[in-house]
Amino acid sequence: MQAYFWIKTFHLVFVIAWMATVFYLPRILVNIAEVGDAPAVRERLVLMGRRLYRFGHIMFAIALVLGFVLWLGYRMFADFPTMVAPGTGWMHAKLTLVALMFAYSIVCGRWLKGVDKGRALPSSKAMRWINELPVFALIAVVYLVLAKPF
Repeated sequence: MQAYFWIKTFHLVFVIAWMATVFYLPRILVNIAEVGDAPAVRERLVLMGRRLYRFGHIMFAIALVLGFVLWLGYRMFADFPTMVAPGTGWMHAKLTLVALMFAYSIVCGRWLKGVDKGRALPSSKAMRWINELPVFALIAVVYLVLAKPF
C-alpha cells in the first residue's frame, strides 16, 4: 500500500507541473498577440513558449505513465487498490477531459509554432477567452476524482 501512495504522490506532482504549462502557454500566446512590432520581445516569448511546451510534454508523459501504474497497479503490486471495477465510470469521464486538455495544449503548441513561422494568432481578446478554458476542465477533473459520482 505504501507504493500506491508514493506513486500517487508523484503522479499528482507531475500533473501539477503539466497543468502549470497548460495554463501558462496560452498566456504567453496572449502576450505574443499583444506585443505588436517588437521583434526582440516576440522572439523571447516564442523561445519561452517553446521551452515551456517541451517541458509540458515531458511532465505529461511522466504523469501518464504513473497514471497507468495507478490504474493497473493492482496487477503489479500486492495490496494495491484497483481502479478497474464497477463504479469507476468517473475515471472514463476524467480521462476524456484529460485527453481534451492534452489536445488543447497541442493546439496551443501549434499556434506557437505558427507564430515562429510568421503566422498570425487570433486576437488577444480571443486568446484571453481561450486561455480560460482549461480552468473549467480542471474543476471538473478535480470534482470527478474527489466525488467519484458514478
